Amino acid sequence: MMWWAAWWVWGAFAIALVILEVFAPAYVFLGFGIGAAIVALFLLVGGPLAATVAGSLPLLLVAFALVSLVAWVGLRRLLGVTRTQVKRFDDDIND
Repeated sequence: MMWWAAWWVWGAFAIALVILEVFAPAYVFLGFGIGAAIVALFLLVGGPLAATVAGSLPLLLVAFALVSLVAWVGLRRLLGVTRTQVKRFDDDIND
C-alpha cells in the first residue's frame, strides 16, 4: 500500500489545512480541508470504488480536487459576501 492510499494521511492533511485556515481565514484552505477529510472518509469506509481510486494517484487527486471544489463553492455560497451588498463610506478617515 502506498502512502497516498492511507486514510490517515488524508486525515492528517485535512487537519493541517483546517489549522492553516485559522491563520489565513479566506475559506480557501477550509474547502481543501473538507475535501481531504471526505477523501479520508472515503478511503476509510472502503469498497471496490475506493480500492480502484486508491490504487491510482491521479484518480485520487482528481477525486480530491472535485470534492474540494464542491466544498469551496458550497462554503462560498453559505458564508460568502452577498452581491447586493454595497459598502458606503459617509465619513472621510482623514477628517
